[in-house]
Amino acid sequence: MDHRDMELFENERVIYHAKLHWALFLGPAMLLLLGGLSVSSKGLAAAIMSGLGLLWGMLSYKTFSNSSIQLTNKRILVRVGTVIRKMYTVALKDIAFVDLHQPSLGAILNFGNVTIIHGNKFKSSFKMVASPAEFVTKVREQIAAAQSETPQEG
Repeated sequence: MDHRDMELFENERVIYHAKLHWALFLGPAMLLLLGGLSVSSKGLAAAIMSGLGLLWGMLSYKTFSNSSIQLTNKRILVRVGTVIRKMYTVALKDIAFVDLHQPSLGAILNFGNVTIIHGNKFKSSFKMVASPAEFVTKVREQIAAAQSETPQEG
């Protein structure tokens, strides 16, 4: 575990660690490229575009490096964002539904958005997750394992 890992309970272990996908940098790279290519003809406007692309890229890097989604045998630990930081945990026993959405580019590059409905009314979504199908599969497996460990009422 590295220094960014959240504290684990006793008898809790990390099953899967998801990160954000490098495609997070595509938008800033395109803006920086367009600004750089048009600097000779557009002057100040192109320099501003390049500056915005650079700033966006730095914020994207900070978000990329500081974000973490961990699946343990008891819960999901989420830490995403830089300027607007989201940090929360969701117990596996409270999860009602896990969904995955991959846009066309996401299917090609293997990234997508994961949505978790928990407590039957709360919805948590995280975007640009790398290998989202694998993450969702692992979450569903852990939910099934947690439910099989829970004694059934009857």
